Amino acid sequence: QSTAADSDKSAARSLSRAFEKVAKQLKPSVVNISTMKRIQSANGLPPGVSPEMAPFLEFFGKDLLEKHFQQRGGPRGHAPQGLGSGVIVSKDGHIITNNHVIDGADEVHVKFYDGTSAQAEIIGTDPKSDLAVIQVKNTSTKFAVAELGNSDELSVGEWVVAVGNPFGLESTLTAGIVSAKGRSNPGSDKYEDFIQTDAAINPGNSGGPLINLDGKVIGINTAILTRSGGYMGIGFAIPSNMANTIMSSLIKHGKVIRGWLGVYIQPLTEELSESFGYKGTKGALVNEVGPGTPAKSGGIQQGDIITAFNGKRVDSVNALRNATAATPPNSTVKMKVFRDGKPKTLSVTIGELPSGEAKLAKQDAQEEVGLTLQTLTPELAQQIGSRSQKGVVVTDVIPGSIAARASLRAKDVILKVNGKVMDDVDQFKKLVGKKALKKGVRLVVETDGIQRFVFLKSHS
Repeated sequence: QSTAADSDKSAARSLSRAFEKVAKQLKPSVVNISTMKRIQSANGLPPGVSPEMAPFLEFFGKDLLEKHFQQRGGPRGHAPQGLGSGVIVSKDGHIITNNHVIDGADEVHVKFYDGTSAQAEIIGTDPKSDLAVIQVKNTSTKFAVAELGNSDELSVGEWVVAVGNPFGLESTLTAGIVSAKGRSNPGSDKYEDFIQTDAAINPGNSGGPLINLDGKVIGINTAILTRSGGYMGIGFAIPSNMANTIMSSLIKHGKVIRGWLGVYIQPLTEELSESFGYKGTKGALVNEVGPGTPAKSGGIQQGDIITAFNGKRVDSVNALRNATAATPPNSTVKMKVFRDGKPKTLSVTIGELPSGEAKLAKQDAQEEVGLTLQTLTPELAQQIGSRSQKGVVVTDVIPGSIAARASLRAKDVILKVNGKVMDDVDQFKKLVGKKALKKGVRLVVETDGIQRFVFLKSHS
């Protein structure tokens, strides 16, 4: 028993020493970030500067005139905006942090591990991933640089350490494990592939590193799941591989250049998969292909289930979005799709994501489904903002009906039923009856200008 106890103590001390080593190695590269927001008066002038003094702004400069009024006891021109963390990733003083830490800031100040401070310049921000890069210049400081690891090699259950400045408590280290990988918010238009951890993360940790026991940064802490505002055991970090790609683009271009396919995609349900003759729900279902897009040129079609992208399996909609975004424009990739009951390989040349993206006739009731419908006309299409020429328009949905359970709603345009284009309401009624609903029917529906698949099935 003594031998077993000694062995347990030895293992515990070994783990403790690993944490100590990580702390000693990484703490000097973690910084405290504070931001300031310039206060403007109602007339747009700095506080304390009257309209009569406005002509002097051009001569003296806004900052100098504002400083003069502050020295005379006038109102201060800046207000503290927020606190967060960051990690130094280059000898040139580049620091990765969260976009939300510095968003809207007029000044960004960095406090280093040794207590010294400096003002930082914002190099670039990316709200879509909640990442930003700032840089401290014109300093003789020799930066302690953290090494970015390979987040793809991270395993669930692996020990990790979070370092940051929670509640302003500098250089705080917490430990935990990787609880899960590939987390995202359903329906979000952001690029998310979060690492979930139970290492304590609190307000002020944002932008700080998540580190493995080799002392490498494998994530940037960004969010917590909480009902109280404080730590509740679930925190999220942006994977280092995503952070590295975005950082490089921000430094080189001042913006993030992302790959683009030009498709609308949706998750697979068991019923939709079965209707396509596809096994499982892993993959991304293409519900619309934009005209003149890389996907269109590459032969991708509505109803394709994308199962692999550039040699990697596609398990979800989010996985495909992130993989596409991380692919350099003009790269040609192999994509595997499931179409008409069999696999197919396509070659698609990826484009660059456009900046705009990260963007009454007779009515008839269909009682079986719980819908009130009318045939689409050019006038009705214009009225509801539809770009379709054929289809039937949903004008009302009965609560609790088959249609309501399938998330159909007023102004939806049903374009196809089991692959057949809808010319009018009568055609819809012929194809969607009790017998068909018992087996299940697949619709192509236009919602707010975007096409999606909907599966209707009665459960009685």
